[in-house]
Amino acid sequence: MSETRSIAVIGGGTIGCGWAVLFAAAGHDAVVVDPDATVAHRLAETWDTARPVLERLGHPVATSRPPVHVARVADLPFVPDFVQEALPERMAIKRTALAELEAAIPATTVIASSSSGLSVTDMQAGMAHPGRMILAHPCNPPYLMPTVEIGTGARTDPALLDGAAAFYEGLGKVVLRLRKEAPGHLVNRLQAALWREAVNIASEGIASVKDAELAVTAGLGARWSVIGPTTIFHLAGGSAGLPKFLDDLGDDVERWWDSLGAPRLDARTRAILTDGMAEIADGRSPEAIAAERDRVMLDLIDCLNANKDPKTGSDTQGGTA
Repeated sequence: MSETRSIAVIGGGTIGCGWAVLFAAAGHDAVVVDPDATVAHRLAETWDTARPVLERLGHPVATSRPPVHVARVADLPFVPDFVQEALPERMAIKRTALAELEAAIPATTVIASSSSGLSVTDMQAGMAHPGRMILAHPCNPPYLMPTVEIGTGARTDPALLDGAAAFYEGLGKVVLRLRKEAPGHLVNRLQAALWREAVNIASEGIASVKDAELAVTAGLGARWSVIGPTTIFHLAGGSAGLPKFLDDLGDDVERWWDSLGAPRLDARTRAILTDGMAEIADGRSPEAIAAERDRVMLDLIDCLNANKDPKTGSDTQGGTA
């Protein structure tokens, strides 16, 4: 792990608390800044929930200081040398907070935004030191899911990315680098594309919400954890690989693309999704489903790590973990 850092997490929602417990478990000093007094309870609950997960992932939880909560940046017990912004996905909120934050921290302190889809360039508008702002968007929960996608805005110092990548890799993250800005970045664009068609399938009566879920978890997802979507079609081409697949089925794939839907989340569609989710949940609370996700994901991560090629770090079956 890199040297211990003093990290301020701005925003005490699910993502902010998730980041804070990961930073703390990795041995850093982490403080969540949020004016909401209930964040202290949420942070303590997240720490309790995440501890066994983090211990299994190899973090020195037993010797780590739990993250703490303060109401204002002025209440921080240290001058932060790294900031993880995790505020609601509202540009006005982020810009206001960034202005207040910049007045209280050194000009050299990196600010990494957890934004799930907003533009860093837009966030940089009005900043006194826009060059310090980067994107560092995790999957949820940040303490469990392996990836973080990093990127720049138009005014970001590009030299910051190598240091940021090393920092997040020190936390055990798989770092995805964005070459340019796009709404939703990388992971959420892929996720949104698949969900759009899952919604369309349910809305058009092609299949139930439940069976669309099973198509992913029992079909696509099982192999996606080992190889990605382009590699799947590369293997479908046999020994000749992707070029043969494109020759044999490229026209069919384009026909599938042309038939994909563009559903809207109107009242009827929302009702279909809500009823379908109730069938899937089968009485389980979101917390219970999340706990099951965490348990199974840990088993999956262990399995993938055990099958990595020690020379390349890639999965021995050809994908990346």
